[in-house]
Amino acid sequence: MPTWEYLTTPLIVHNTAAILNNWGEQGWELVQVVTGPEGGLVAYLKRQKKED
Repeated sequence: MPTWEYLTTPLIVHNTAAILNNWGEQGWELVQVVTGPEGGLVAYLKRQKKED
């Protein structure tokens, strides 16, 4: 069974695609985008952990 690691990152509205593409190139998959506690957007991402 795979294990996952998770990451949250703020999204800047005028640069959203570049931010998500950068994380995607590192193997992160977007799970959800929500409004953060201070009103900005926050992306939740995951990727499969590498075996040690």
